[in-house]
Amino acid sequence: MNPSDPGRAALADRCGAPRDGDGPVFAEPWQAQAFTMAVALFEKGLFTWTEWSATLAAEIAAAPDEEYYLRWLAALERIAMEKELVGAGDLAARRSEWDRAARATPHGQPIHL
Repeated sequence: MNPSDPGRAALADRCGAPRDGDGPVFAEPWQAQAFTMAVALFEKGLFTWTEWSATLAAEIAAAPDEEYYLRWLAALERIAMEKELVGAGDLAARRSEWDRAARATPHGQPIHL
């Protein structure tokens, strides 16, 4: 799934994602990955768009001054736990793995887990 695919423009409109004339705008690769993951889970029927919208809105309301895709990621983590797609322990372990990998990766290089 390609987050810059023209079919994603309608989804970006529906969810309020930052965009330009070509569609969703991502400052970092992880933002595109989080966007794509949420859309893929929705397309697989793991949650409805109404559930996603409510979860994202709640996360934005909880931290309105925080960067949009950080709220998107928080919503993705929250809905994945609510739908029992991932457990809290697994999520905490992955965050820890990511943190270690990020600190061990030279600046400007891709992070590999």
